[in-house]
Amino acid sequence: MRTMPATSGPTPLLSTRPKTPVDWMFIFKFNASEMPGDVPDVAKSGIFDAAGITRPGYDDDSKKFSRHFVSASSAAPELSLTKRSTPLGSSKSDPLGATFAQVYLAKKPPYFVVWNDQFYDDPMSGGSSPWGHSKGMLAWDDDGEGFVMQVSTPSWPAAGNMANPRKTDGNTLGFIKDDDIEVSQHFFALKLTKDDVLNVLAGLHTASVHTDPANPQIVHNGGPAPIQVLVKHLGKKQTDIAVLNVELSSGARLIAKPSSLHVPPWQLVSAELGGPDMRVACWWANPTIPSTTKKNARPICWDPSLAKKNPGAVDIAISGTWPPNNPEPNLGMKGGPGPTYNHAKFGVTTSGKTPYSVFGDMNQQGTLGGTTRKCSSSQNGRGGMFFALDDPQLHESVSSLLAGESAPTS
Repeated sequence: MRTMPATSGPTPLLSTRPKTPVDWMFIFKFNASEMPGDVPDVAKSGIFDAAGITRPGYDDDSKKFSRHFVSASSAAPELSLTKRSTPLGSSKSDPLGATFAQVYLAKKPPYFVVWNDQFYDDPMSGGSSPWGHSKGMLAWDDDGEGFVMQVSTPSWPAAGNMANPRKTDGNTLGFIKDDDIEVSQHFFALKLTKDDVLNVLAGLHTASVHTDPANPQIVHNGGPAPIQVLVKHLGKKQTDIAVLNVELSSGARLIAKPSSLHVPPWQLVSAELGGPDMRVACWWANPTIPSTTKKNARPICWDPSLAKKNPGAVDIAISGTWPPNNPEPNLGMKGGPGPTYNHAKFGVTTSGKTPYSVFGDMNQQGTLGGTTRKCSSSQNGRGGMFFALDDPQLHESVSSLLAGESAPTS
């Protein structure tokens, strides 16, 4: 990874008190089983919510939520546990809240796009297949510089600035009617140049993300003319099967899967990275794609356009470990309803010369082929984006977090 130059535009922040910018950051929020709620300083109303929106009832039971998290950044690439009294996403002193606050609470906001396939009718109805299975925010200034923030949380964020707040639900993590803080979640933010913003917008197009350029609650367009043009064309379902694979200014690699390319998501990621084996955590639930080995690494559902690209084995993590010296895996990494499950989507390479850590939108749900399921099944038939970082310390730390049991190979 390369060090990015200083900028006056919006950027990933570890805190606003004091302001602590970084080039990238990764946050893994624990599920309620591993680290139950018990955060005493959460207010009744959220700092990113409209007047009258109050905290849902699930916050009254510590077994129903967790705001505890580990994080890593360009300033400190090894995952570390933030003190347990810091409520994730509910303040300007935690990395998620600080990064979001500079856009949402700004009186003269940066330009932004918010997308989510699970807005739950505020401001849009759901974005089921073939809309991209993708969630996040892109923000930039008059010069086109800014950041992208990938999230795994349904229904958050759903408004980009207080000038046009969410009207019927919360817009602060933990204040959403949908209990997004019961299961594990991940958040990834990356600093961008103007050219990077253009590339990310191209990725949003490729992935067919669910948004609406005409809705000021989730899109505030402006800045350089080329950016404005791409933003105006968001919110449309794409039929092209061409994968976007581009290196950004930081050295991070952006891969965007089109919905019309009917292949297993993480096999595609491996192939686009040159074919390394990978270990991946996601919402692994029906219809599950099993772990693969070197012998069956290339799926039957493999588009002719990818004939010259081969994936490595994709091993699905169904448990993980924290802290790193814990003698037994203790983190649930399967998908499902309840406090022991995981909705974060991230992985690491386990072979090859480059130690990639990958943060993505998509789950291993669908099919490898050779079954009664069509190749367009579930996530095979949806789009999404993936960010791959080459940082040895981060890779070692995330690999340790993913240490545990694997899903079967059949």
